[in-house]
Amino acid sequence: MEPVGVNPGMSKDDPAQPPHYTPTPPLPPPPPPHYNQPMIQAIAIDGPAASGKTVVGQRLAARLAWDFLDTGIMYRALTWLALERGISPDDPESLGRLAADHPITLPPNGASPARPVAIAGHPLGPELRQPRIANHVSPVSRHSPVRRALVRRQRQIAAQSAASRGGIVMTGRDIGTVVLPDAGLKVYLTAPPEQRARRRWQESQERGQNTPLETVIQETKSRDAIDSTRADSPLRPAPDAWILDTANLSVEQTVDAIYRRAQAH
Repeated sequence: MEPVGVNPGMSKDDPAQPPHYTPTPPLPPPPPPHYNQPMIQAIAIDGPAASGKTVVGQRLAARLAWDFLDTGIMYRALTWLALERGISPDDPESLGRLAADHPITLPPNGASPARPVAIAGHPLGPELRQPRIANHVSPVSRHSPVRRALVRRQRQIAAQSAASRGGIVMTGRDIGTVVLPDAGLKVYLTAPPEQRARRRWQESQERGQNTPLETVIQETKSRDAIDSTRADSPLRPAPDAWILDTANLSVEQTVDAIYRRAQAH
């Protein structure tokens, strides 16, 4: 009988055969390919009205192949549903129940500029920019029951996006301070109110609305005051946010700057 561990036809003293042979363990799998993307799963972009958050967030998310969520659209969607159902913008408890009972969702293939969100089975887009929505979204969004319900939903969406798409770019007014305080990168966009108002005025002109520029400037300043002084989640930069003044930057320059910042993390 051949000794265990010795090949047939070879003596146990043959130097070519080690006396105690142990198989070499298999090599570990290769590391995943490097896609030149930041090792973070959420980028929070905050800032006042018309600071460029939405278009910058959309283009940044597209570059990263991540989901994008404009949380301001969520408040507009809830306002739309409340008006459709005859719920007063001054009824915080009913609005809070409405938000909890009808979670806002992204379309199956991710948000798009045309139809960024859906609520109660209704994909919504252009109707969220109607004047009747703009006139009521501020009172709706300041109620604590509404904010609690939507913040909870925003965190759920962020977790789902991290698992399914690798990450999310989320824009709003309280993302870095309240919604995603642990976001890997927090950015606060800012610009003078007159310049921000002109951007919004130009957008309204493109939609065929003829609101005077001076009216838009006053509305912008009023919205700044409401957002920065409300009791629940006031507008302010997170302590560790990167403050980026976009007054002299194009959209692409702003996106590039944030992308480079993300790469450095």
